[in-house]
Amino acid sequence: MATSVPTDQSSRTELAASAGLGVIAAALGYLLTALLLSGEARDAVMAEVSEWKVLFWYFANAHMVDTEVSGSIGGFGGVDSVNFLAQSNAAGAGLLYLVPPLVLVGVGALLAHRLDARDVGEAVVAGAPVALGYALVLGIGAFVSRATMEASMIGVDVSSSIGPQLLPAILLGGIVYPLVFATVGAVLVAVVR
Repeated sequence: MATSVPTDQSSRTELAASAGLGVIAAALGYLLTALLLSGEARDAVMAEVSEWKVLFWYFANAHMVDTEVSGSIGGFGGVDSVNFLAQSNAAGAGLLYLVPPLVLVGVGALLAHRLDARDVGEAVVAGAPVALGYALVLGIGAFVSRATMEASMIGVDVSSSIGPQLLPAILLGGIVYPLVFATVGAVLVAVVR
């Protein structure tokens, strides 16, 4: 890029590549979460909740996004938040906090190398759009991994819901994490060149 003027088409292609790698980075982070914690997730799963949902809760927790637990009995209810990862006793739990930053630094570095970023400005342009794809995955994941239960006992309605907090998942996990870590990876490659 340093030797030629980018066209609109090449800029769109680079943006799409960065966003696409954001999706791949989120999927890779989720898969590493599954490898590190699948046994614990199986133990933590309530009978009605799929293991993949619980694994996503842990993945969101690795981005400092809490899991929201709400419930109501009759007209009374409450909301609380929990970080399953912080409460985990699994051997790989502490390592999981490193997974999103390391994956994102790697993706940013790959993009900067692939797009031939030679200075900090080019590196930022290469790394920052990773947030587009990453935020999409975290937002959709937070929405679809929410588990709900509703029942009626003796004429009293009971309901509960549990899942990652949507707004922090999108803003903190989906935008801030990739903006910081993918850009750091891209800048490191540009500076080393």
